[in-house]
Amino acid sequence: MSLPAAPRINPSILAADFVNMQADLARIAAADYAHVDVMDNHFVPNLTFGTQMVERIQATSPIPLDVHLMITDPDRWAPEYAELGAASVTFHLEAATDPVALARRLRSIGARAGIALKPGTDGESLYELFDEFDQILVMTVEPGFGGQGFMAETMPKLRALADEARRRGSDVWFQVDGGIADDTIAQAAAAGADTFVAGSAVYGATDIEAAIAGLRERARAANLGS
Repeated sequence: MSLPAAPRINPSILAADFVNMQADLARIAAADYAHVDVMDNHFVPNLTFGTQMVERIQATSPIPLDVHLMITDPDRWAPEYAELGAASVTFHLEAATDPVALARRLRSIGARAGIALKPGTDGESLYELFDEFDQILVMTVEPGFGGQGFMAETMPKLRALADEARRRGSDVWFQVDGGIADDTIAQAAAAGADTFVAGSAVYGATDIEAAIAGLRERARAANLGS
């Protein structure tokens, strides 16, 4: 499968209808990845999917899965999601014991390895590690619940990471997650993001395919103008 051209739009199925998940996955076929938030009610105060549900989502999704693990002990559990066939598995820097070893393990299984940062976590520790990851996720809300407001104060961190990656010649992807909508995606794209998680902005739209196309175009325009 060839990689999609940036900007990538990854709808969060946290905003989907869980009772009609297969149908709601089919509705986002025009997107690049389906973003799957796995929460354990320990690392974040919410509980969502586990491996059994992700396995079923993997079997029915028309597009690859972008799994975001908001869990304790990802060193133990993250490889299982890669083994299920997820195209990308992202874990949190704040939760991992050995992030480099875990990223290498995920890549060895065949998944892209991503690392996520909470809004209050500094990104400078990743500057020397760009080559170890395929994606860096800068959270633009506090992880745990969908529908939160976009935190513009995270943009300087994203810009610093993206500028440093360009300076080093890295092709790591920069993803943002939280409050991404028509009125915020341009800010994130201008700061260096190329991969965007959107929940209610996609699933709350009357025309989902048009919503995905609109988000992609706004991000592209902002990226060209930055």
